[in-house]
Amino acid sequence: MAKILSVTQVNEYLRAKLDSDENLAALAVRGELSNYKCYPSGHHYFTLKDEGGALKCVMFKGSALRLRFRPENGMKVIAMGRIAVYPRDGAYQLYCTALTPDGVGDLYAAFEQLKAKLAAQGLFDPAHKKPIPQYPGTIGIVTSSAGAAVHDMLRILRKRYPLTRVRLLPVRVQGAEAPGEIAAAIRYANRFQLADLLIVGRGGGSMEDLWAFNEEVVARAIYDSQIPVISAVGHEPDVTISDFVADLRAATPSNAAELAVPDQDALRQTLDSMAAAMATALSRQIKNARRHYRMLSDSPALQSPDAYLAQRRQALALLRSRLTAAQSRALAAKRQRFVALTAKLDAMSPLRVLSRGYAMVRTDTGAVLRSAGQAAPGDLLTITVRDGQLTAQVTERKESEYGKQNL
Repeated sequence: MAKILSVTQVNEYLRAKLDSDENLAALAVRGELSNYKCYPSGHHYFTLKDEGGALKCVMFKGSALRLRFRPENGMKVIAMGRIAVYPRDGAYQLYCTALTPDGVGDLYAAFEQLKAKLAAQGLFDPAHKKPIPQYPGTIGIVTSSAGAAVHDMLRILRKRYPLTRVRLLPVRVQGAEAPGEIAAAIRYANRFQLADLLIVGRGGGSMEDLWAFNEEVVARAIYDSQIPVISAVGHEPDVTISDFVADLRAATPSNAAELAVPDQDALRQTLDSMAAAMATALSRQIKNARRHYRMLSDSPALQSPDAYLAQRRQALALLRSRLTAAQSRALAAKRQRFVALTAKLDAMSPLRVLSRGYAMVRTDTGAVLRSAGQAAPGDLLTITVRDGQLTAQVTERKESEYGKQNL
């Protein structure tokens, strides 16, 4: 007869078997994340699956805190850990201690995730970027005081533009404390307006060495800075989140120093060129002034003022004579036309007709009487003759045949 075991005994037996299997004690499993959940306790629960099956997994808080990227459903990953049985449920699962994206490192995945997040929030928007001052009076450098990068920058700044002041804000640029110190230094410089321009960066290194400049706290400090910021991290191929947020990206710290200030030798050449151009322009103006002076000194007005005034008086008298003659001709023509129009108007005047013995008759309404039919016996008429008016009353009306025919 088979031995009868309790459920707990079976689960404990299977757990012991699995725990004793060295192949299951430390293994790496490739799969796709599914049902990924992070609970308030800090523990992460998810399922790894492929086309043939699924495996339940758990990552406890201590291991999850070491994640450099944000796991998402559908992401291809490699999970490291051990297989064991959870006796309460009688189910085996992978107790995950590390998780990396499949095909790329976890740092690269974290970099791409943060880059996409900040780009969506507008931190890389060119419209937000501030212009770099052409002649900064004070430059603040946020970097390590012990690195070679700061000495290179100081040497280049002194050589190129010794007029500018340099303030060093020493911070750690590597390690867990570095992001907070860098962000705090940027905020400190803004709070007390310590500089006209900030250079934030460090020398070259691995992606892990440069990681402080890929942290969100540093990116937001650069974005919030009212002082223009030049990002100068690593070597030319190195690209960090700070480069995207900063107002200007420099390939190296040395390049940042070159971009921050003008070259004094080039400035001297420019000033010499401007001075030569000003001297040429001034010489041209002096030559033009001398030419104008000679022209004025040779003029008749200055050579013989009396003769010049006499000549001008003669010209004025001639002009006055011409104007007077032209005015007289114009008045004569106007007067002649006026006389002609007056004669024509006088010929058409009714008074001229009345002077020849004719009269003008009006009805009591003031209308000119042109026909006998316009008046009736008893109507009062006003008769205008050459030297006055008469009022008459119609006693009889007779119409001639001639008048009827013309009507």
